[in-house]
Amino acid sequence: MSAMMKAAVFVEPGRIELREKPIPDVGPNDALIRITTTTICGTDVHILKGEYPVVEGLTIGHEPVGIVEKLGAAVVGYTEGQRVIAGAICPNFNSYAAMDGYPSQDGSYLIPKGQCGCHGYKATAGWRFGNLIDGTQAEYVLVPDAQANLAPIPDGLTDEQVLMCPDIMSTGFKGAENANIRIGDTVAVFAQGPIGLCATAGARLQGATTIIAVDGNDARLAVARKMGADVTVNFRNCDVVDEIMKLTGGRGVDSSIEALGTQGTFEAALRVLKPGGTLSSLGVYSSDLRIPLSAFAAGLGDHRIVTALCPGGKERMRRLMNVVASERLDLGVLVTHHYALDDIVAAYDLFANQRDGVLKVAIKPR
Repeated sequence: MSAMMKAAVFVEPGRIELREKPIPDVGPNDALIRITTTTICGTDVHILKGEYPVVEGLTIGHEPVGIVEKLGAAVVGYTEGQRVIAGAICPNFNSYAAMDGYPSQDGSYLIPKGQCGCHGYKATAGWRFGNLIDGTQAEYVLVPDAQANLAPIPDGLTDEQVLMCPDIMSTGFKGAENANIRIGDTVAVFAQGPIGLCATAGARLQGATTIIAVDGNDARLAVARKMGADVTVNFRNCDVVDEIMKLTGGRGVDSSIEALGTQGTFEAALRVLKPGGTLSSLGVYSSDLRIPLSAFAAGLGDHRIVTALCPGGKERMRRLMNVVASERLDLGVLVTHHYALDDIVAAYDLFANQRDGVLKVAIKPR
């Protein structure tokens, strides 16, 4: 009989449970990682609510920090017992998409209805952990294409310091990278959850000199200032579009970053753009979007709308950990709560309902 492990699995909308599952067997290109820390993502909450379909019994989670337990025969350059992370997106870099410059779309295809727990077709992009294969909210996770995806953790960095690298930091930074930010630009970042906060930090690193952070939570806006925001706007106290247009003298922002995934934030991000500006969209949307005629300048505004999926692979992870190690940015402050894996249902309840000032939850199997 196979050895067993604990894992948080999707049962049905509104229900994720901790169950026993076999520890995965290791193929030649795989690595088995013993999880030391993982976390819950906003996308996991979409899964919990049934807004993003996955099959029943799938282990959820896509942000692994851990120790190499066993290496496949073809995986070289790593050692068992080594501390590593792997990106939430784990490409093999052999696909058409990867060779075309989009490794995050590695393996992207449409899954027909009946095979994905959904009523239509689901575009997978390159996201496998907790989507197409068992994820990281477990005692162990199997990392596919490990040669391309395992990234050693530099000495001196804690689990909490690198916990944002696999997804939140990579995604937020990609939002800033996609926003065509130039030195001296003004950038508005809509929503200051963990991804929005990382987008704010990324905009600062990209050279923006006026960063406007938008949220309805003053505590998160205070964190946004620590991440690099120059101006904070609480949408509960004003008309955000009017306020940003006043702040920019009616010119609009050079770039806006949408980090929530709602019609309201997307539309506001479009309305504050200058002619020729870029809207960088990071949100995971659970319903159709509408593009208002006036905000889109009837298609005549030279606007650019760019979407992104979290970049993965070991080189991306190496660069992100370099930023952390350089002390240019401390993302450990985003880890506000700690839970044992045994208590992950309670952790989901806290995170999904955004209680007690939660930003990110560190989940530790032991």
